[in-house]
Amino acid sequence: MKLDLTGATRLNVIVGDPIAQVRSPGGVTQAFNARGYDGVLVPVQVAPEDLTLFLDAATKLRNLDGIIVTVPHKFACYEYCASATERANFIGSANIMRRRPDGGWHGEITDGLGFVGAAMSHGVDPRGKRALQIGAGGAGSAIALALIEAGVAELALHDANEERRDALISRLARRGKGRVVVGSPDPTGYDMVCNATPAGMTAGDPTPVDVSKISPAAYCGCVITKPAVSPFIAAARAKGCVTGTGAEMYESLQGKMVDFLLFADGEA
Repeated sequence: MKLDLTGATRLNVIVGDPIAQVRSPGGVTQAFNARGYDGVLVPVQVAPEDLTLFLDAATKLRNLDGIIVTVPHKFACYEYCASATERANFIGSANIMRRRPDGGWHGEITDGLGFVGAAMSHGVDPRGKRALQIGAGGAGSAIALALIEAGVAELALHDANEERRDALISRLARRGKGRVVVGSPDPTGYDMVCNATPAGMTAGDPTPVDVSKISPAAYCGCVITKPAVSPFIAAARAKGCVTGTGAEMYESLQGKMVDFLLFADGEA
């Protein structure tokens, strides 16, 4: 990739805490370059207590076009947006924000599309399957919605925050698609097992489910990008499962994020 950075180069950032694990900056910058957009994506680490101050300052940067959002800022960034897509409004979370003509921000959530896309790339169609998902946070909420929209017969949700879990189950149930129930870390009998938590990013983290009970025929997917193969995915592979990593999830959604940032989706 050859970059000719000048004062006219447009700025985009990816914000999170931590941020060292993200893979987006190089790939998104290459995609910008390939589409003839003179822009870069750079990582910024911002603590939750500093996020509003950061967003206030970012909004004043006239050469800043977009913000990609990662852990733990997706709910807070959605609240900062002046407008959002139907999907982001339903979840109440945003993992990408682009500048509106009036200078504010328009939000979207693409995590779920990436997760389902990674599964489909391995020949796994969610339609009619029983899925267990661990995690109902920003990414987890989007993945749960995408699984329901993709036609799972049943989705069981488990989250340590029961209030957050129950609120997501209630919202998803109103879609009238599939059965949405309370789950547990026991993956017995499920066709898909999804880790939508940070479990595995830090050495010594427990696996999100009892891996000994996963069927070798189950598809196991994970949102973690670093390490590239999380302990959960490594254990699932040892069982003989087809797996999808966080990196594969990201590869599936990168084009959708770039489309959104460059106004290619046709939304305001």
